Amino acid sequence: MKTPRHIEIDHAAHTLTLHWPDGVTQCVAHRVLRQLCPCAECKRLRLHGGAPVVPDDIALLDVRPAGYGVQLLFSDRHERGIFPWAFLERLPSTR
Repeated sequence: MKTPRHIEIDHAAHTLTLHWPDGVTQCVAHRVLRQLCPCAECKRLRLHGGAPVVPDDIALLDVRPAGYGVQLLFSDRHERGIFPWAFLERLPSTR
């Protein structure tokens, strides 16, 4: 399993930066992460043609280790999803 060497939250740019072992630096917008939350509630919304309602100014407040990935805490208090490393690695970088 590939895991990042280092993770940073850029509060000003509203991005999560992942530094992967192969030298790749990936930046993902907080809004994108919240919209793509893999928790059961958000998946159910998407399966039924909806999507989570995400404020434009959503912010990532905390990154918590969860073994095969991370649990993310957002400013709307959503923290149900665990984002697997492989899932995060596949997301497009904003830079």
